[in-house]
Amino acid sequence: MARFFPELLATLRMLARPIARWSGRWARRIVLAAGGLALLLVLGACTRIPYDLHRWLGRGAGECTATADAIVVLGGSGMPSGPELLRLHRAASLALETPRALVFVVQPDTGSTMRQMVEELKLRGIAAHRIIPIPYGENTREQALIMARVQDPRWRRVALVTAPENMYRSVRAFQQAGVKRSCGESAWERAMDHDFAYRHLAIGGKAWAPDVSDNTGLRYTFWNYLKLEVTCIREYLAIAYYWLNRWI
Repeated sequence: MARFFPELLATLRMLARPIARWSGRWARRIVLAAGGLALLLVLGACTRIPYDLHRWLGRGAGECTATADAIVVLGGSGMPSGPELLRLHRAASLALETPRALVFVVQPDTGSTMRQMVEELKLRGIAAHRIIPIPYGENTREQALIMARVQDPRWRRVALVTAPENMYRSVRAFQQAGVKRSCGESAWERAMDHDFAYRHLAIGGKAWAPDVSDNTGLRYTFWNYLKLEVTCIREYLAIAYYWLNRWI
C-alpha cells in the first residue's frame, strides 16, 4: 500500500505529459489565430473596407425606386433606442411621402415597446388608422412569413425599413417567403458636418501627451470602423446561416 500511491502518481504524470503537450500546441495555435484576427481587424479599420461592406449590406439587395403601397418597419430593439428611433424616423418620412401607404410595425412585443413605437409614428404625423401593429415575429424569417400571410396581392411594392446591416438579409428573406415585391429603405445614420478639431494646449492638454486635436480619423473613424467590422462579421455569418436554411 505504501508503494501504491507513488506509483499511481507516476502513472498519472506519464499520461498527463502527452495531453499537456497536445493542449499546449493547440493553445498556442488559438492564441496565434486570435492575435492574427485582431491584427486584421486593426488593419482593416485603417481602410474604408468596413464602410464599403456595410454600405453593400444596406444596398446590395435592391433599394426602392418608386413609391410603396406598404411600409414595413422591422423592430428588434427596445424603445427608446437609437436603432428603433432611426427606423421609425425613416418610416415616418416615407409615409408622409406616400399618404396612401399602410405602415406595418412588426415587433415581437405587446407591451410598452410596441405602444411607444406607434406613438412615435403618430408624433411624426402619421394617422393612427394607417398604422398596423403586428406584435409577432422573433426573427427576420418569422417576420417575413407573417407579412407573406397578411400582404395584399394588389401591392406593387413593399418597402422594408430596418438597419442597413440587416437590409440585405431582410429583403432576401421576405422575397423567399413570398413577399416578392419587397425592396429596401435602410435607416442610415447621418454624420455631423463638422471636423471636431480643437486646440490641444489651449484647453489644458499636456505638452508631453500626444496631440490628436486635428486627427479625427484616429479619434473617431478608426473606432467607428472597428465597430462596423464586428457588425459586418455578425451579419455575414447570419446571412450564411439563412442561406444554409434556404431562407434566402
